[in-house]
Order: sequence, then structure tokens, then C-alpha cells
Amino acid sequence: MRVLIVDDSRTARVLLRESLKDLKAEIFEAANGVEALDTLKKHDPIQLAFVDWIMPEMDGLAFVKAVRADRARDSLVLVMVTQQTHLSDVDQALKAGANEYLMKPFTPESLSEKLQILGLLPS
Repeated sequence: MRVLIVDDSRTARVLLRESLKDLKAEIFEAANGVEALDTLKKHDPIQLAFVDWIMPEMDGLAFVKAVRADRARDSLVLVMVTQQTHLSDVDQALKAGANEYLMKPFTPESLSEKLQILGLLPS
């Protein structure tokens, strides 16, 4: 599996990378949505992306919308990983095309639960 982590915080990217060790995935990183779109083109196919909401240049919501506008990327699983905790934010992300929503700070258990819900880890 190929995974993309999109977050402007290097620390957050490292934490998520460490949390995904058990997936034995090839992991790519980007610091914002613009870099992430470029990474998707360079390293196609990527099956799963974890996307922070608040980032410079192109935020996570704009990235999700851009990915969903490209029909060739319909199978890309998008998980918003953010501190945006209002139900309206969750609803907005899901309506934009995110498959799941993981709130920061997350635990390894909550990450595993989301991956199970998405069918990417056995339950």
C-alpha cells in the first residue's frame, strides 16, 4: 500500500508515520495541498491519504475537493486528521469527499479503528 501524509507540521507527519509502521506501507509526505497534488502525480497510485485541514498554500479541505474533482482518483481513500472538532466541520469534510475523520490528538487505537472501518486493517 502507498500512503500520503499531508500536514504542515513535520512533527505531526513523523507521529503519523510512526503510527502506521504496522501497515508496512510505502509512505510519502507533503507539507500542504499543493505539494500533495504534485506527490500524487509523481507517485501514482497512492491508495490512502491522511490530510490535515489547516495548512498554508492549499488547506486540507481544498485538497480533498481537488482530489474528488479528478475522477481518476475516486478510489483514493481520504482521511481528514485535524483539530477541527465541530460536527459542522466533520460534515463539511465528509460532504467534500473525505472518507473518514480522525481528530487530533489521536491514539494508536483510534487510528487502527479508522483503518478497520475503511477495510484497510482486519478487525
